[in-house]
Amino acid sequence: MPVIWMLAIIAILAGAGIVLGRKKALASAGGDSRLLHSLPGYYGANVALFVAAPALLVLAAWMVLQPILIESRVAATVPEDAYETQGDLSLILADVRRVARGLDLAVEQGTITAERAGDMRSEFTDVRQRLAEVGVAVGTEVDRTTLTAAQRYRVLEGRADLAMNVVVLLLAIGGFGLMYAKTDKDFRARNSVEAAIMVILIGASTIAILTTLGIVLSMLFETMNFFRQYPALEFFFSTTWDPSFSGRGGSSELGILPLLWGTLYISLIALLVAVPIGLFSAIYLSEYAGKKFRGFAKPLLEVLAGIPTIVYGLFALITVGPLLRDAIASPLGLGTSASSVMTAGLVMGIMLIPFVSSLSDDIINAVPQAMRDGSYGLGATQSETIRQVIIPAALPGIVGAILLAASRAIGETMIVVLGAGAAARIDANPFEAMTTVTVKIVSQLTGDTDFSSPETLVAFALGLTLFVITLGLNVLALYIVRKYREQYE
Repeated sequence: MPVIWMLAIIAILAGAGIVLGRKKALASAGGDSRLLHSLPGYYGANVALFVAAPALLVLAAWMVLQPILIESRVAATVPEDAYETQGDLSLILADVRRVARGLDLAVEQGTITAERAGDMRSEFTDVRQRLAEVGVAVGTEVDRTTLTAAQRYRVLEGRADLAMNVVVLLLAIGGFGLMYAKTDKDFRARNSVEAAIMVILIGASTIAILTTLGIVLSMLFETMNFFRQYPALEFFFSTTWDPSFSGRGGSSELGILPLLWGTLYISLIALLVAVPIGLFSAIYLSEYAGKKFRGFAKPLLEVLAGIPTIVYGLFALITVGPLLRDAIASPLGLGTSASSVMTAGLVMGIMLIPFVSSLSDDIINAVPQAMRDGSYGLGATQSETIRQVIIPAALPGIVGAILLAASRAIGETMIVVLGAGAAARIDANPFEAMTTVTVKIVSQLTGDTDFSSPETLVAFALGLTLFVITLGLNVLALYIVRKYREQYE
């Protein structure tokens, strides 16, 4: 049964629960809602919640775990002499999934019979052609190992889908029957609904935490695999970045320092552009500008946040880069390339202005008017009030806005690719081409990659390093906020 049908059945049962639960509660009270423990809507909502919540939770978990478990079972059936590395096994399993999907489509369209698709002993000399007829492309001819594994995959998937449908439907029907049977004028439906919503909220927050933990652990495990093949000291302290995919074996130099230098250099220039302009714009819009000008200028400023980064990258490549080269770099003898740190930094700074401006403006407007009135009552001017009262009071939010802009700058890719180039070097000249960590993560994972090689696994080490840097920025910002907040409480 397709998942959309399962969702439709659950929705129908939940809707019926809302109507019938409310109706039964009123009937038990003789139609007088004043005799009910809770409002009538709570009784219907209680039935609907116990229909939908357990069923949807199990359905979601099943859909996540089923492919993992099936793939592990199928991988165990692949002969060890059919592959040499885990990368080869991954390619075989990818073909197995495609062939299994192709067999399903072929059966649905009548190209082959279900019996023939599931016959482990049949020899398909034209499997690739049959799959092509239903729109499934396989890179090579389907061998016996792949075909057998695909047939096994189909069998396991069919059984798992049937079990999922049965379990989910039983949960939905069971929840409906249980709560409908409990529905009575004396049943504490409101308490039950609120407890269920509490559990859902806790579950949602737990999912967010576990997702973050999963991301970190996935990077951590691959990073550990990388450091088993490449020395950590050379990665963190080498000043040379020269990966090799040419089969020279062991000749790659994967020092992160040039990438960190480019990342921090470009981010610093971007923040030097975005923070003053964004903060001054926020102060003007919130404290000096009239309502008409503010209503026109703020949305216009926020349009910058909606421009795709690739457009900023093209602007840096076509306009800003040549302008800086011809007007500043070439006359001063600082460089002849349109791709440079200054180009990427300036354009990235323009992109970050609305992040700083909009958030700072909202924070400044949230400062109570009583603080302004008290300052004016003591004889302070408007500029003194802004400098000595409003900005200190809004400092935590402003620091948060700057931190958001810094994180955005560190993680930017397209502007750097088009505006700063891809040269990994350590140089103080802002008119030289450099690159960042994110750009190299993309380049290391682009193309036909071998996930057992250090040249590919280094991308996870780079990502984990960026995560640690961002975490450090958050800790530093929290320390600064707490320190200054104590002075103004």
